[in-house]
Amino acid sequence: MEKLLSEYRRPLGDFDLIDFEDEAVIEGVRSRVDVDVPVDLHWTWSYGSEVEELRRLYEKGKAGQWNAQTDLDWDTPIDRSGWLLAPEGSLLANVVKMTGGSEASQKEATHDEVAYVISQLLHGEQAALQLCGQLTNVCTEMDQKFYAASQTIDEARHIEVFAKFLEEKMGTIYPIGADLKTLLDILLQAQGMQKKVLGMQTLFEGMAVGIMDMVRRDSTNTLLKKMLHRVEQDEARHAAFGVLNMRRIVKDASRDSMEGMEDWAFSILETLNANQQLEMLRTFEDKYGYDSETIVSVTTTLDNFAELNSPPYMHTVVPNLRNLGLITDRTEDHWRRVGMIYDN
Repeated sequence: MEKLLSEYRRPLGDFDLIDFEDEAVIEGVRSRVDVDVPVDLHWTWSYGSEVEELRRLYEKGKAGQWNAQTDLDWDTPIDRSGWLLAPEGSLLANVVKMTGGSEASQKEATHDEVAYVISQLLHGEQAALQLCGQLTNVCTEMDQKFYAASQTIDEARHIEVFAKFLEEKMGTIYPIGADLKTLLDILLQAQGMQKKVLGMQTLFEGMAVGIMDMVRRDSTNTLLKKMLHRVEQDEARHAAFGVLNMRRIVKDASRDSMEGMEDWAFSILETLNANQQLEMLRTFEDKYGYDSETIVSVTTTLDNFAELNSPPYMHTVVPNLRNLGLITDRTEDHWRRVGMIYDN
């Protein structure tokens, strides 16, 4: 199975690690702000509803609209000296603790981690906004176009709310990770509805739901909790749109097409997994005094690595892909080998 970003891969023990080690390379990836994205445009002359389940989802989306400026209590303070995440829920806080950092440093690390993770979600929301604009062109039925159009306002609101939270409450927006930027460009450049729906709506929207749910669960701040709850409700609809469309696609797909989608889905998420948050760890290693490579080397060799690593994948993406027939016996061992599937 072809591996993406092979030029940035190297072995770390038994783990195949993606490492954008050169800061100039990372800046080069981030500086590519103009992406050549050819998109087909499909007219349709049927303006009535043809797909009842998609029209219901569109109606649900209209009823679920909310205002980022007025529907959250922005006067809620962020206690900079306290735990923003429960200690057990923060990778960075646990790293700082493991390397002998003080409790005050561990608390500060939870703030740094939240700011970094929300920053990556913010950048992902911009990609989703642009991809939904593409979907309004390429979708073949009006119900699909309606929903894709309604999702663009959701994504605009998510950009607005995350940017406001980061700028006003956290004080910074961290740059996009090079691996994430590369993958999002691949999805934006993918031709046709099939890969766009599978890549963004099914894979990345599903991952976003899983990550937000974990942060919300471990957060100690009511503003952060409520913000993520609001966004999660939208994202759950987006993932549902992906599943509803993918069901129709896989229903008539040939065996070769199914295997192609199955392999592509794995390659996208395996690439995301292969960085093991190395870029986040490097962002803060000088501040907290640890060695990022040592941390990744230790975590990937833990006996319970898959149990610790798999929750964002197991939350939404893996169940949906299994139900769609896009994780089968021919690929499941690959998911398990890299710690993306764990069953109790």
